Amino acid sequence: MQALYNLLYEPGLPLKLMGLLVGLWLVASHVFALLRPELVKPWLSAFPRNEKIGTVLVTIGFAWAFMIWSCMDLGEFFKVERPVQFLIAGMCVGVIVYVKEFLAVRALGFLMILAAAPMLESAFLKDPQSRLFLVVFAYAIAIKGMFWVGMPYLLRDQIKWVLSSENRFRAGALAGAAYGLVIAVSALLWW
Repeated sequence: MQALYNLLYEPGLPLKLMGLLVGLWLVASHVFALLRPELVKPWLSAFPRNEKIGTVLVTIGFAWAFMIWSCMDLGEFFKVERPVQFLIAGMCVGVIVYVKEFLAVRALGFLMILAAAPMLESAFLKDPQSRLFLVVFAYAIAIKGMFWVGMPYLLRDQIKWVLSSENRFRAGALAGAAYGLVIAVSALLWW
């Protein structure tokens, strides 16, 4: 667990590797959406209320939070480490059992908030200004994640809006792939 924490946070992934991972993920997922809309559209429509995916994502999110809490230097708060670990595990079970409404959306928002920190850590105080493509993406997913945790119906409405027009769906997929390509190319050339 400590090795994974060190990989993500201390010293973190190198900017080039983080840029390639994020850029290629964006390109691959959005190109797949362009090439196979008959698979992606029904999956997107069903995602907000998909309890199975929500349970998996919540478990991953709380495991990530557990790892952060267990591995970070707590300083003078080290005495509360064990009770908070039990609290995190209990909250995971409680969320899975009692928060059924839009569980997948809330869990995705939670993961997006957690994912922003390693991206920002990778780009912190680095030279090329093009690193800001990654920083903007990290802040965008963190802010979106906060809204989706608090108001999960927003993702349902956003998905419905995008899927209501073929042109919107294509434009969204192309924009995501293009932004991913910009990040990946920047990582290869300048980072």
